[in-house]
Amino acid sequence: MNKKTAKNITIGAIIAALYTALSLIIAPLSFGAVQLRISEALTVLPAVYPPSIVGLTLGCFLSNLLGFFLGANPLGFIDAIVGSSATLLAALLTAYIGKKFKGTLLYLLAPLPPVLFNALFVGAELCIIVIPEVNAATFFLTCLYIAIGEAIACYLGGSILLKSCSKFLLGVYEK
Repeated sequence: MNKKTAKNITIGAIIAALYTALSLIIAPLSFGAVQLRISEALTVLPAVYPPSIVGLTLGCFLSNLLGFFLGANPLGFIDAIVGSSATLLAALLTAYIGKKFKGTLLYLLAPLPPVLFNALFVGAELCIIVIPEVNAATFFLTCLYIAIGEAIACYLGGSILLKSCSKFLLGVYEK
């Protein structure tokens, strides 16, 4: 294994651990129909550091699974699969946005994929599993609640993270 690969694996593991720790520390806010998962601020990192995709996906999977075993996440393994899928797709699109846009446009667009993918995936998951009678209004409101919490984490926390970490991560990232 070369230095670059080892460095990317190490940083990915740190991101996974951070995501998991931040999700579980405030577990009551991290799970449910109305959630504010502070760890989601990390989902903007692929815009400046594409190797973070693996760490984010693994961190989301572990958070949802450990949340289940700790009694905070009633959806358990299903949530681990659905949430991780949303995170993976959002991270891939965020990395693409990072390649195509710079400056203010990057800060406006990078948080958007996690907000949209989580709103749709987690919103649909909650409607299918938790809500007995789903209609269009219920689905829309559930997605909206997820999107609001996600937007707060990604646009507020994620933007701060992008501004403060982008130079460091770009320095670490070797293509």
